[in-house]
Parts: sequence; structure tokens; C-alpha cells
Amino acid sequence: MTALTDEQQMLAQSLSDLAENEFEDRAFEWGGNPPWENVELLADRGFLGINIDEAYGGGGMSEFEAMLTIEIVGRVCPDTAEFLYNQQMVAPRAIEMFGSETAKGEYLPPVTAGEEAIAIAISEPESGSDVGSMHTSAEDDGDAVAVNGEKTWVSNVKHASAAVTWVKFPEGLGSVIIDLNSAGVEVQQHYTNMAGHEQTHFYLEDVTVPPENVLTRGKEGFKNQLKALNWERLGSATLANTIARCALETALDYVEQREQFGQPIGNYQGIEWKLADMVTELEASRALTYRAAERAYHQNRIPNRLDASIAKLYSGQMVESVASEALQLHGANGYQRDHPLEYLYRLARGRRIAAGTDEIQKNTISSVVKDKGLPSLL
Repeated sequence: MTALTDEQQMLAQSLSDLAENEFEDRAFEWGGNPPWENVELLADRGFLGINIDEAYGGGGMSEFEAMLTIEIVGRVCPDTAEFLYNQQMVAPRAIEMFGSETAKGEYLPPVTAGEEAIAIAISEPESGSDVGSMHTSAEDDGDAVAVNGEKTWVSNVKHASAAVTWVKFPEGLGSVIIDLNSAGVEVQQHYTNMAGHEQTHFYLEDVTVPPENVLTRGKEGFKNQLKALNWERLGSATLANTIARCALETALDYVEQREQFGQPIGNYQGIEWKLADMVTELEASRALTYRAAERAYHQNRIPNRLDASIAKLYSGQMVESVASEALQLHGANGYQRDHPLEYLYRLARGRRIAAGTDEIQKNTISSVVKDKGLPSLL
């Protein structure tokens, strides 16, 4: 990871102090709900939407700083880090990159003020990783667009004002912003996933989308959106890294205090080797993630597919491994419901699915390597 600038060091230290002083006591008490009190405090201190343009209430910084906020806050409160990831690296980022001035002015300021969230709706019952088989349609209807279809596994719907929704136009795939209180939006069912977070399945019947809410349309527009998806993958990798860091710090504290056979269990070589493996895996993942982000700034601020997929794949497998070993070090204590390690283990497992499964990342990596060869050594 590149050495931080003085400004980035100040940002990191301020955020670390804020998280430890304000977020730590309730870090594992949110029960799957967005930590709005923390979100509001981050907004008040200017730390929310740090990579969104200042014109819309953001910090005007880069995705690198946004990744820092996720990692630093997440070692204390993973739920707050997940909110930062979703609202800095996913749907609002797409609105800023591709939206009209009208759309950016309407949807981004409430996000950076900590008042609202924006969801992302991609998956359908018969279309997950294979977005080409998507059925949700968008047809011209006068000056507007009429959207029909359904979406599932959508997070934060109860707490979001709108959703960036992937659709199929007559000429190909694209994306639009849909106000979730629009006529024709009908929630079918809410699901609770393994981590206790709610996801939603909803129908869209003749939902009217004004022209200013069309984000991408046509082959080139959607190709750009797919490129931007690489930031979501690096955000996911960052979230995985910080969940692993949280689990590792929790385990370190425990093995230094827990005594068996007359000494702390952390003194036993078998435990020391586990810790060494966990630290090595985490630091390798962080290096891959930040290297990809750094390279993006030599590539028009868009991470390349290979770097993003490697970081996403490795981090997802790493966090499951580290969280599992951290729980193992706690023995039966960590296996109990409502223990931080039990929650972190469930939370970690989602990182191998969300933002593109392991298998999709492997397909991407092999495809790029077959097409362009191995990465340059320089």
C-alpha cells in the first residue's frame, strides 16, 4: 500500500478517533438495521460521501479516500463500514458518474447529508450473474421511459428513497433511477439473509422514469457502467479486509487474556502460527486491493477488470478464512449467538457472493489472461 499523504493521515486519524469514541460501544447491536446515528455523525463531520463532488455535499476526494473510510471505521463497527461501502462505492457513485445534473442534484445531497440511502437493483429471480438474461424492460413512452419487471436480493429498500436499477432497453442493457415510492413499485417479499440483513423482492409495473433519471443506455453507455462496477468490487474487497481486521483484533485480545494450563493461550506456538497466517493473508489482500486502486488513477480513474477481480476474489476467500480461525480461537464462546465473532463469521460469508461471486471473478481473470496474457512485470 502506498504511503499516505499528510492529508490522508489526518483523515485516517480523525476517523479512527471518531469510531473508537462514538461507535465502539454499540458496534454489534444494530441487528441488521443501518446504523443511522453513526451515519448522521459521519455526515456532520464531513466524512460521508467523501468521494462525491463538493457541489452535492461530498468531500470532493477520491475512491482511495473512500476506501480508507470503510477500512478504518470497519475495524470498530462493520455495519457502519458496510453502509459507507454501499453509499460511496455503489449506487450513488453510479449516479455521480452517469447521471444528469438534475438527477445528481436531487439524489446525492440527501445521501451526503446522512438523510437517505440509494439502493442498487440488479438481480432477478432468473438472472443473477448472467445479466444478459435480464427481463426487466425499459420502453420509450413519450418523453419518459416505462419500466416493467422484477428485482430481487435488493438491500436497504426499506431505508432507501430510490434504486439504481439495471434494465433492458430495446437496443441493449442500461440503467435508470427509480423512485421507490413511484406508482407501480410493489414490494412482494422481504428476506433476511445469513448476516441478519434484510433484502427485498419487488415488482415494477409500468413505472414511469423521466428522461433525466436514465443513467446509461446503449452499448457504449453500459460498457462504461460495467467498468465502473470495478469500483464496487474494490469496495467489496475493502469491506472484506476490514471485517477480517475486526475479527483478527478481537481474536488477538482474547488469546492474550484467555489462560489455559497456566498461561495465556496466545503463548502457544500452535496459536501463534494461526495468528501469523491470518495476518499474512490480510496484508496480502490489502496490498492487492490498494494496488488496484492506485493503478486506477493511471487509467482514467477506472480500475481494470483483472486487478479488481483478483482483489475481489482473494479478499472474499481471505475474510472467510480469517473470520473462521478467529472464531476457532474463541472456542465455544465465539460460537454463541450474539457473540461478535459469530456475527463477523456470518457477515464475512457474504463477501464471496455480493458484487460478483467467486466463480464470476475466476471467469473474468481467466478471460483477461487468455485474451491479453499475464500482467506486465513492470
